[in-house]
Amino acid sequence: MDTKIKRIYMPMSETAFYILFCLQTPQHGYAIGQKVKEMTNDEVNISPGTMYGTLSKMEKDGLISFFKEEEKRKIYEITDLGEEILEIELNRIKRLYKNSIGDEYYGR
Repeated sequence: MDTKIKRIYMPMSETAFYILFCLQTPQHGYAIGQKVKEMTNDEVNISPGTMYGTLSKMEKDGLISFFKEEEKRKIYEITDLGEEILEIELNRIKRLYKNSIGDEYYGR
C-alpha cells in the first residue's frame, strides 16, 4: 500500500469510514447518506458537499471506483485498496473498543 495513501486516510475520518463501509455494496451518494443516517439513528449526517467532495477524492486516490450510472446518479464501489484501508480501520476501532472495556486500571 502506498504510504502517502495510508498517511492521508489513517486514522480515518468518520465521514470516510462510513462512505467506505457503505460502498461494500455499490451505491450512489444520496443512498450512502441515507444509510449513514439510518445506521447512526440520525446522529451522523453527511452534507452533500462533504459527500461528493469525499467521493471525488476517494475515487482519485483509488479507494473507490465508478461502477455505473443509473438515473443520472453515479454509483460507486469500493476497490481492493479501499477494502484494505477499511479493514485496517476496522481493526483499529476493534482494538480501541477492546482496550476501553477491558482496562481495570480506569475502573471499568
